[in-house]
Amino acid sequence: MEKLLVIKIGGNVIDNPEALDRFLSSFASLPQHKILIHGGGKIATQVAEKLGIETLMVDGRRITDEAMLNVVTMVYGGLVNKTIVGKLQQKDSNAIGLTGADAAVIKARKRPVKEIDYGFVGDVAAVNSDQLSAFLHGGLVPIIAPLTFDPASGSMLNTNADTMASSVAVALAAQFEVNLVYCFEKKGVLSDPTNDDAVIPQIAPSAYQAYKAEGVINKGMIPKLDNAFAALQNGVAKVTICHADQLATAVNDGSAGTQLINE
Repeated sequence: MEKLLVIKIGGNVIDNPEALDRFLSSFASLPQHKILIHGGGKIATQVAEKLGIETLMVDGRRITDEAMLNVVTMVYGGLVNKTIVGKLQQKDSNAIGLTGADAAVIKARKRPVKEIDYGFVGDVAAVNSDQLSAFLHGGLVPIIAPLTFDPASGSMLNTNADTMASSVAVALAAQFEVNLVYCFEKKGVLSDPTNDDAVIPQIAPSAYQAYKAEGVINKGMIPKLDNAFAALQNGVAKVTICHADQLATAVNDGSAGTQLINE
């Protein structure tokens, strides 16, 4: 099978032009088929503030009412996505910017209201792997913003980029040998959050449960690792969590970051 990299970039890297440029240079240099899913960083919050739109967060998750949906669509699908695409074109990487609505590559359902009404937030329902494969075989590098759409209503939906990366990787695992890499501003999953060098080199599912029970892994790392293990358990060949500056090392020899493994 052909090899495919599915890479998610997020965290503070999106907000730092120098860090983002270093990452994109590394990404552009990788010769494999590749897809990039990016987060939105803090830019949407900054733009919303300038427009007088209040940002509401619950446990680190954005409440997306109609006004905020307009903001994230503009920022994620426009400003952030096209900035990345432009920089990659400058680096001779033939990038194409997409949301889930473009060519219907990622369909979603509006999250049902339970204890919390998240508003226009989508849970991934289907990934059009054939269309993404066609882009790849056409020499294009898909750059996907954290936006999906509901085919019933046509509405755009704000969607977690970690979940989108996992879903895309799983969908394409039937056609490619997929390596999923989550990049952010830390060197991997840390055994001590105060020590940036305390990287756990490998984590199996049983160890993950123990780390959670001990509180070593908590907060925002839990949904990231849940998505990562879901990918590994559904056909993805390899999953790594690493610093954005370590992308090439993590891909080429596996000596950087935290690698997730099956028991």
